[in-house]
Amino acid sequence: MWNKWKQIWTIKDLRMRIGFVLAMLILFRFAANIPIPGVDLEQIKALLGSNQFFGLLNVFSGGTLANFSIVLLGVGPYITSSIIFQLLASIVPRFQEMQKEGLSGQQKINQYTRIATVPLAILQGFATVTFLQKSQGILGIDGIFDWARILLIIVAGSMLLMWMGELITEKKVGNGVSLLIFSGIIAGLPQTVQQFIAVFDSTQLLTMAIFAALGIVTIAGVVFITEGQRKIPITYARQTRGTAAIGAIKNHLPLRVNQSGVIPIIFAISLVLLPTLLAQFLVSSSVVQVADAANAVVNFFNNSIYYGIIYFVLVFVFTYFYTAVIFKPDQIAENLQRQGAFIPGVRPGKPTEHYLQQVSSRILLAGALFLGIIAVLPVVAQNAFNLPALTIGGTSLLIVVSVVIESIKQIEAQIVMRDYETFS
Repeated sequence: MWNKWKQIWTIKDLRMRIGFVLAMLILFRFAANIPIPGVDLEQIKALLGSNQFFGLLNVFSGGTLANFSIVLLGVGPYITSSIIFQLLASIVPRFQEMQKEGLSGQQKINQYTRIATVPLAILQGFATVTFLQKSQGILGIDGIFDWARILLIIVAGSMLLMWMGELITEKKVGNGVSLLIFSGIIAGLPQTVQQFIAVFDSTQLLTMAIFAALGIVTIAGVVFITEGQRKIPITYARQTRGTAAIGAIKNHLPLRVNQSGVIPIIFAISLVLLPTLLAQFLVSSSVVQVADAANAVVNFFNNSIYYGIIYFVLVFVFTYFYTAVIFKPDQIAENLQRQGAFIPGVRPGKPTEHYLQQVSSRILLAGALFLGIIAVLPVVAQNAFNLPALTIGGTSLLIVVSVVIESIKQIEAQIVMRDYETFS
């Protein structure tokens, strides 16, 4: 381990890359602490502690919502745009053709993703500010010029973070968007520890010990599932090149247990809390029936048992749905057949496609159950140990561990590549 750290700091190019990424993260945290003028930050913090939806948005924005900063939405609009174009690439023939074009096609899709981030930032910013203004009184807006000023700041902040995320990704020491979210979660740890110390009671030692053990088990589970994969053996047929005959080459095709990451949790939390947000707009309606229905919806979703069950089911279903979107067994089977490769005991073509689909469905069951448990674990812990600060703890742990693993792999790949260039 220490040898790896020594290698990192002795390779000038890699050291400069990591230094640039750290500088970008520091700049991001500086911007995240500059609030938009006229905001009641105390009410914002109280809202994040009581509203699960805005608590999750605060995580995926990189902690920027807590300060109602100039980068209020964080990388949220860019993430949404990326998900939309991933879905379109699996449905719309035009985008499917772009994907097959290779690097040039991917560059076109990336450009569309950046352009779509602008209207998404406007819509998301307008919805967020409207909700906070009407229901919470956190921000006062008087006239169209105030709206234009605030939306301009919000959109500019989102585009700035999108640009910073892409610059970080180009350094190949981690995914830029993920690292921005990661830094926001880590930046909130000191405040969490401070709040814990302020309310600490010696009678809660057993509860805290159980909570610590639960956190360790969760981290171990995240690592195990994130790294878990099914290696499908592949054999490349014997080939003749000129006068030389090359024998059959054996390799493997890795299928990850969790192929969808945290995307199903994003889908599920948005859908399960949407009725509550809409109902909160209608609870003050002058129509008695509408107000009663809105209150009934709010009370139903405020029940932690109903909320947890619906949340778990949605995460489970969306895991299968999103994996079906990004995992293409037909394309894999076609590529294997073109390369003269086959799975031992399975015929090329359609049988290979069906086999890959069957294996993926089986291992995906473990991944879907894992994501569902991670999603509802904070809700269970919150009710069992009376710890309201754990509203989004499971998702945060999943993001942190996944980002660390991905960054370590990319840095190790950079070291291996330079070692290869040195000895070649």
